[in-house]
Amino acid sequence: ILFFSNKGKLYRLRGYEVPESGRTAKGTAIVNLLSLDAGEKISTVIPIQNFAEGKYLLFATRNGLIKKTGLTEYNSARKTGLLAITLKDDDELIDVRLTDGEDNVVLVTKQGMCITFNEKDVRPVGRVSQGVIGIRLDEDDNVIGMESIIQGSKSTLLAITENGFGKRTELDEYRVQTRGGKGVITYKITPKTGTIVGIRIVNEEDDVMLITDTGTIIRLNVAEISVLGRSTQGVTLMRTT
Repeated sequence: ILFFSNKGKLYRLRGYEVPESGRTAKGTAIVNLLSLDAGEKISTVIPIQNFAEGKYLLFATRNGLIKKTGLTEYNSARKTGLLAITLKDDDELIDVRLTDGEDNVVLVTKQGMCITFNEKDVRPVGRVSQGVIGIRLDEDDNVIGMESIIQGSKSTLLAITENGFGKRTELDEYRVQTRGGKGVITYKITPKTGTIVGIRIVNEEDDVMLITDTGTIIRLNVAEISVLGRSTQGVTLMRTT
């Protein structure tokens, strides 16, 4: 299991090294399993079978940068963590995806903007590189999520807001652009909905779990979530108050 922190470091564990426990158990503090620095938290977890050739890790940062590096460059075990991406002082790593280099990439911001571009627009670079601009952000905005889309997929983009609203939107509504633009509106943000906190590419057969910061969880069938246009505010999926 690969653990990526907000500070741009990679930690790794074997699956069996993570203690198994019941649904309502508190779990084991991550600092007991990984040697995290002060203020460091895990932002993405990726399970892999091996460090195969021809696979890439795609990184997205809070400030809209994106980086692609071959998976094989991360095959190094260090207890103190391995630098996975170089970040500027005001930036954080927010998402990582394992890809085959042939997909389209989606970046979504908290204020409801979205850009889709071909992964080939991001050339592979070394492990400690910074990356390039994926999306240009307004002053009060930041990237909250990234997904990769297998071309020809019949999936939809699910977006969830901080106040429990959400919707699905057809991928056909997002034209493939050149990397580094401002993107298009994907969600109509209002005080009622709050900003976007999570996105996922989903299929009709999927279930989705929404978990609040206080530990409440709800499980929904994706097929029951409304498919709406880009400039809509979605529907209530979970009551947060």
